[in-house]
Order: sequence, then C-alpha cells, then structure tokens
Amino acid sequence: MIKLKIKSYLIIIFMMTGLFFIFSCNPSEDPLSSFGDKTGITEDGILIGSSLALGGHAGYLGTQTLHGAFSYIKHINEKGGIHKRKIKITTLDDGYEPARCLYNTQQLILENKVFSLFCYVGTPTTVKIIPLINEAKIPLIGMFTGASRLRHPVNKYLINIRASYYQETKAAVDMIVKNMNLNRVAVFYQYDEYGFDGLRGAEIALKQYDLKPVAKGSYVRGTLDVEAGLEKIIESDAQAVIMIGTYDSCAKFITVAKEREFSPVFHNVSFVGSKELARRLGDAGEGVIVTQVVPPPKKSSSNPSLPGVDEYITLLAKYYP
Repeated sequence: MIKLKIKSYLIIIFMMTGLFFIFSCNPSEDPLSSFGDKTGITEDGILIGSSLALGGHAGYLGTQTLHGAFSYIKHINEKGGIHKRKIKITTLDDGYEPARCLYNTQQLILENKVFSLFCYVGTPTTVKIIPLINEAKIPLIGMFTGASRLRHPVNKYLINIRASYYQETKAAVDMIVKNMNLNRVAVFYQYDEYGFDGLRGAEIALKQYDLKPVAKGSYVRGTLDVEAGLEKIIESDAQAVIMIGTYDSCAKFITVAKEREFSPVFHNVSFVGSKELARRLGDAGEGVIVTQVVPPPKKSSSNPSLPGVDEYITLLAKYYP
C-alpha cells in the first residue's frame, strides 16, 4: 500500500496555529491587549474550541488530528505561550455526526466563549456550521477536509490549509488515465456532502478526458453496507475505483472485492486515514493507493526534509511516543 501517516497533515496546522496567534514579531509588545473584542482572551490564556470525532467509526481520524495539534501547542505553552498566554483547548466529541457538531459548536461559541474554532474533522460536520461561523464572525482554522463549500465562495472566517478534493481527485484521475492508461474508472463514495464532493471532483476530472464514471456505488455514513455499491462496480468491469469514504467502509469494500477476485486499481483520497486503512487491510492492502496532500514526515534521499518537519517528528515522539 502507498501510504503516509495521517498525522503528517498536522504539521501544517501547527504552522497555521502559530501564525494565527503570533500577531507581532516584537515579543515586548502585546497586540492582544488592544483587541476590541477579547472573547476567549484572558490575562493568562487564549481559549480555542474544537468539535470532532473522538469515538465511533471516524474516531481514529479525530484522535490522531488532536495528537498532532496538541504536540505543538504543548510545546508553545512550555515556552511561555503566546505573549505570556497559554493556549487552552476545549474539545467536544461529535462522532462525525453533523447535528452533534452543530450543537457542540453552539456550545463552544455561546457558553465556552472561545476565541476561535480549530481542528474540525470531516465535510458533513464542518459545512453544517458555516452559518454559525458567519453569524458569530469567528474564525475556523485548520479543517481536516477538502470540501469545495469551504472554499467557494471565499469566506474570510474559514482558513483552509490543505488542497481541495477537486484537486486531489484530479491528480488521481491524471495518474490513472495518463500514467496507467486506464479508461474505465468507477467511483465509490459516502452518501453525504463528503462523498458528493469527491464524486463531483472525479466527474470533472474525467470529463477532461471525455470520460465519465463507468459506475457509481455508495454507502450510508456510519455503516458498512458496501455490498450494493460493490455489486454495481463489479458489473461495470471497472479498471480502477476512486474511493471517497472512511477507513472502515473502504477496508470492507476492498477486502470483499478481492475475495470475489475483483482487483482493479483501488485509490483512496487522503481523508480515509491511511494508517488505519493499512492496518485493517493487512496483506489485502498490497497495491492500494492513498493520495496525500501534505509533505511526508520522514526523510529520504528523494524527499529532503522541509522546514518544520524535523521539529514535528521530534515533538510528536516527545508527547505521543
């Protein structure tokens, strides 16, 4: 399996967090003291809030996201914080369910009175809170999603740090069609905002080659009911399958497909959670492709370390060995 740790994504969150809170290059000045609205800012702390999946079928994604973020935030706090204020995080579990995410976000804004929102995970949950963000005029930083609705139209309160699913699926289609010379491409997707976004991105990318999906199969979020979608795709005789789902459902799809001796090129977008997908697939993961949208965290002769990567590896090993 071509895979990278999902936690590599968090190095970008670390950088954005620092940039967001460090408003002045002069440590002797305190730009926070002049803020008109000091919601979430006290004399000794800056409170930020996050609603994300910490349990359930997407819990791995949320916990790993927080591990990466906390590694850097703990490091900053040990150095004295931002202008002598420690970063404090309130986290609420939404189970990757939009209604719970909406409730949690209302609580973070109205009751906890956070300075900003941070580290949301998933498309269906995050797009649900856009009206709240606009009404409260509160920034949301570092979402783990490539959803188009978080990018278009441009919203000054939404700070994206990764490529979109349109960009990611285009790269996958280019690889499949141009490099692998395959033209029978199917799409397996989660039946919600996340899956629809990836499906649309794949359709747009295929259209550039005068192609369209030979089959489309879906499953309901939070279930493992992949059989109907798999059957459609097997009947299409697809040579490649672009998959927009979570690790549990995609692992079952691939495992059952191979048991039925259906072995096209399986491609998963980055949100799948590559490490957990690989663990669940075991030997069945051989040849499965997972695209990533951030630099790999490990050095190699062909992959020299980028700024911040060494620090990321060191801090993650220190706080979450």
